[in-house]
Amino acid sequence: MSEVALLPGASVWTVDCCAVQPGWFAHPAGGDRCTSIGVRPELWRSIAGEHWILGLPDVYVDASVDLLHRRLLRAGRTGDIQFGLAEEVVRLVAVAAHAASRERSSAHRRDGLPDHTLAAAARAAILDDEPGSHRLIPLAQRLGVSPFALSRAFSAVVGVSLTRYRNRVRVGRALVRIEDCHRDLAGLAADLGFSDQAHMTRTIRTHVGRTPTALRMLLSD
Repeated sequence: MSEVALLPGASVWTVDCCAVQPGWFAHPAGGDRCTSIGVRPELWRSIAGEHWILGLPDVYVDASVDLLHRRLLRAGRTGDIQFGLAEEVVRLVAVAAHAASRERSSAHRRDGLPDHTLAAAARAAILDDEPGSHRLIPLAQRLGVSPFALSRAFSAVVGVSLTRYRNRVRVGRALVRIEDCHRDLAGLAADLGFSDQAHMTRTIRTHVGRTPTALRMLLSD
């Protein structure tokens, strides 16, 4: 077993067999390799609802779940663990939780905040670098909602995922620093919360189509 990511309330592993432990679910990733996600009770309840009842020990993996799993694996390769991977983990856990529950809970948000209010609060937290805003699950806890509800509401209102919005904010800040002739790209990546310089380069290229080095030449006098 090898750990892929440790998130607040959940852990992701790749394992050599598909034996499912209580509170875990796994999905084959080819041969005997599986993706296994361990979910703590508090995170599970925040996604499935307080009154969920386990009705099924196994969940049928249809094509939509298969796609979610592939998105999770892809997010894990980007290096953006605390937002990109966390968002995909929450989506996959939500599908499994609701499929395994006898009664689906529609009350994902404890305080009943409208989607636009919730999205505005998340945007403000990210823009202001508020504590917990650098990771999906702590941000949802700060706003008093489940990660699934936050991710869903934000995408519905803003039109992009929380991960893409946060990356857009970071890319904007990177452009300011690069235009100001900031030379230490590794230090810049660390300052902006990227896992490393390569992660920052990939993200900037995705958003603007150019590497930081190319942007430095483009923005120089």
